Amino acid sequence: MKRRWNISLWLGFLLVVASILAYIPLFVRFPITRDVPWANYLLFLAAVVLLIVGLKRAYGEPANYRGKISGPILSVLSLGLIGFFCYVILVASKAGPAPGAIQAGQPAPQFTLASADGKQVSLADLVKDKRGALLIFYRGYW
Repeated sequence: MKRRWNISLWLGFLLVVASILAYIPLFVRFPITRDVPWANYLLFLAAVVLLIVGLKRAYGEPANYRGKISGPILSVLSLGLIGFFCYVILVASKAGPAPGAIQAGQPAPQFTLASADGKQVSLADLVKDKRGALLIFYRGYW
């Protein structure tokens, strides 16, 4: 009896590669899939399931399916790619603390800005008659 190709292994590996390659041109466009790449995580989960099914076939039914050598290689490569993607997205792409940024409890630098009605207002004017001013700094995401 001729052994069949273990297509689950190859589909799982290709799904991992496709998920990583689709992140930049497709998923980065939308904040819902850029900020937390849940679509990639779901594709990775489906790929891991396919790899597990393929490995079970390769080792459970070696007379029927191929993949005793390629299965572990593709699985390790896939897990390495998933780990690399997660490292880049969750660790390497995050900006660290900005040099020279104001820390909590540190006095704010003096500044003058236009108010809502167009008048110039300085921080010194705000805190002169009152006990303090609340400043909120939005760092943003880049």
